[in-house]
Formats: sequence, C-alpha cells, structure tokens
Amino acid sequence: MLNLSAIGRLAAGTGTSLILVTGIVAGALLGHFTPATGEWLSHQVDYTLLILVSLLFFGIRFDALFQVVKNLRFLTIALLANFVAIPLMGYGIASLFLSTQPLLFVGLVIYFMSPCTDWFLSFTRLAKGNVALGTALIPINMVTQLLLYPFYLQWFTQNSVQIEAGIIGNTLLQWFLLPLLLAVTTHQVLRRLLISSVFKHVLNIADHATLWVTALLVLQIFAGNISVTLAHFSVLAWVLVAVFCFFVITFLLGEGFSYVCQLNYPERALLSMTMASRNAPLMLAISVATLPDQPLIYAALVIGMLIEIPHLTALRYVLLRTRKHYQSKGALAAG
Repeated sequence: MLNLSAIGRLAAGTGTSLILVTGIVAGALLGHFTPATGEWLSHQVDYTLLILVSLLFFGIRFDALFQVVKNLRFLTIALLANFVAIPLMGYGIASLFLSTQPLLFVGLVIYFMSPCTDWFLSFTRLAKGNVALGTALIPINMVTQLLLYPFYLQWFTQNSVQIEAGIIGNTLLQWFLLPLLLAVTTHQVLRRLLISSVFKHVLNIADHATLWVTALLVLQIFAGNISVTLAHFSVLAWVLVAVFCFFVITFLLGEGFSYVCQLNYPERALLSMTMASRNAPLMLAISVATLPDQPLIYAALVIGMLIEIPHLTALRYVLLRTRKHYQSKGALAAG
C-alpha cells in the first residue's frame, strides 16, 4: 500500500529539491555517457507533459471558489501582487542580471510571472496561514496565468525568442485548455462516484505524483540537452543570484502589502507564500510545448524550483517567529 505520509515527508522542504537534483544529475549522466539513451528520453517529453498537465489540473478544487465571495478584498490584493507587481519586479531583476543572455532572461521572466498552484498551500498550512482562502486562490491563479502567458511573453521578452504567429494560442488550446476541461470533468465525476475518504485519497496520490512526474520531465530535458547546458554552466550562476534577489524582494514587498492593507496574521502568511511560490512545473510544461528546443529557458525554470523550496522552508520559519507579535498586537487592540 502506498505510504502517503512517508512521501509527504520526503516531498516537504529540501526533500523536494533533492528529488529534482536527482533528476538533473541522472539526466545529465545519461545524456553525457549514453547519448542515444538521452536522445530517446528527450523524445518522450510529450507523454510526460500530458501526464504532468493532467495531474496539475486534476488537483484543482473549484468548489473552493465560494471562499472568494467572502474575501474579495484579499483576492484583489493577491491578484495585484501576483499579476502586476511581481511580474514588473521580476522583469526588472531579470533585466539587471541577464540582459546579455536572452534565453536565460526569458526563462527567468516566465518563472517570475506565474504564482504557484500546488505546494504553496502546504507551506501556508505549516506557517499557520489561511489555508481555506489559499485553496480558493488555486483555480484563480491557474486560469489567470494560462490566459496571461502569451501576453506576458510578448510584453516582457523583447523578441528574445522567435514565435510563429498563433503557435502559443494553438498550443495552449491543445495542450492545456482542453486537458483542463477533461481533468476538471474527471475530478467532478470521481467526486460524485467515490465516497469522500476515497476521493481525498485519490487527490493526495495525484498531488504527490506531480513532484515525481516533474522530476522525470527534468531528467528528460537534461538528458537530451546536457551539452548545451554545460556550455553555459558559468552563466547559470547569475540565474541563482537573480532568483535569490527575487525571493528577498518578494518577501519585503509582501510585508509592505500586509502593513498597508492591515492584514491579520493568517492572511499575511498566505499572501507571503503565494507571492514567494512560483508555478515552475506548469510553466516548464508550457514552455517545453510552446518554445521547443530551448534548453536554457528550461534550465532557468529548473534552477528557480531548486531554490524555491528551501526558501519557502525558511520563509515559514520567519513567519512563525513573527506570529506571536501579531497575536500580542491583536490582544492589545481587543483590550
């Protein structure tokens, strides 16, 4: 029987990064020492993409949208932060560090512009944030970033990559919007056919499987493109620096939003997590489908994922350390 609790512990914090690093190393070794195997693995990417996209969409809980009606103020704050302030800030950071490396620049911009729709909720729960409201953000973030992806790519990439007219729209329709409808339909049908505990078990399996399928996709990408990645190895260090700066500024920006809008601690923790977490698995899938044969773009996304999980672990610690201050402040105000 599948031990979900054990998988959950492995997937938490640095365990996620370890799984992704294993995918990178295994793919690099296969691609370097057995090029034929690496080439074969890279040719299977389409199948892995389809599985990954289906898992991501299957896990969306659209019933949580009822929470939004009660929290329109927070929703507005989160949307402005995630889809206006952070993309502009991310574009500035990418321009500062990688303006001379157009493909890595594009990868960073894609990484920065899309808020997470999966593991940020686990860290929100660990930080004692508003999980119910965070669940409502997932479908909104997912649909919004899919719709905005072609526009962000056009506005922020400065024609760094050549894209045929209509290819993004057609790809999003074929690879993402249609699978979205199919996955959501399957979700709703199984929800009605299965008893609650069994359906919850199915959702947990799908959520945990997403990480392993993402790692498989990373393995395939590096197996088929290790020579290009190694040729730009020294430049990838700047991607690390840029992502680190992004997380620091994002935290400060979240603190500013929370202070100005006078958010309570659970909402502040949720806002900090949704602003810090990026939707790298979905963006990696979209980029592989819409921007084929661009390993440097994919490498920037993978590097972002590697740094993100330890950062979220540290952010959870910082938020919990300041939680007592918020609670004492609330008690004084009540008194």
